[in-house]
Amino acid sequence: MKIIAVVVTYNRLELLKRTVGCLRATPGLDRIVVVNNDSPDGTRQWLDSQTDLDVIHQDNVGGAGGFKRGMKRAHELGADWVWCMDDDVFPRPDCLGHLVAQTDYPDVGIMSPRRLVDGKIFTTEFKAFDLKKTMASTSIEPLRKQQADTVTEIAGAAFEGLFIKRAVIDAIGYPNDKLFIFYDDTDYCIRALLKGFKLLYVPDALMDKQKFFANVSWLERTRTKRWKRFYQVRNGAWFHHHYGLTWGVRNMRSFNAMLGYAVPALFLGLFTKAYRAGDAWRFVQAYRAGRREQLGRM
Repeated sequence: MKIIAVVVTYNRLELLKRTVGCLRATPGLDRIVVVNNDSPDGTRQWLDSQTDLDVIHQDNVGGAGGFKRGMKRAHELGADWVWCMDDDVFPRPDCLGHLVAQTDYPDVGIMSPRRLVDGKIFTTEFKAFDLKKTMASTSIEPLRKQQADTVTEIAGAAFEGLFIKRAVIDAIGYPNDKLFIFYDDTDYCIRALLKGFKLLYVPDALMDKQKFFANVSWLERTRTKRWKRFYQVRNGAWFHHHYGLTWGVRNMRSFNAMLGYAVPALFLGLFTKAYRAGDAWRFVQAYRAGRREQLGRM
């Protein structure tokens, strides 16, 4: 079994060094591919000095474009399994071993490890999609409410340690790079499910996750993440329009979500620096672009 790790990085050199260090200490890993999305912080120079890494430098095409490029490289190198992660997760030495132990699970195509932030369980995995009810959440039966402690079949997970079988790539291809960030992992998971593959949450496979925005005010956190919210609205609208099984899901579910950003932006932009003038209209435009399935860099 040939296993290749794919790490996508942007402007977080010190975290990248820690992630690479953890992978170097992982038994059973054949190769490490690092995709650098044009980081301006010295990442290129450091990567070029490392002789044991397979390095790809490219323009910043987001996490989606980074994983597409890295997974393609791993596939070309003959990987049987591709282990994808951002630069802010740090697999423990036995993490990969616990994932490999589940490779004989019937029809398994993707696995997700358990992530820990300051020793506490951090999960975004969920057990099913709801694509019929307008006012329902897209992800139902989230594991954060269940604290799953045994191997559990799931429907969705994040690109933070996803362990992907070669057969999945052969069947559905690569992540949709036009999404840039947000929903690229959800889209990839549902495509795998629709092809008959099973997804697993493996709680014994542990990786630590960097904690961000500690001791940062809500307004500062909102301001810092502001640009990402437009992708979140647009890509959510695209996802529901693309996969929704009813008119309400295809059109109204993401409209309601868009209002949840646009209305606060309209008022907060007047009194704080969390948003700027015109951001409320930008959220509306992002929603419209998603419904029309017009993707690309915003």
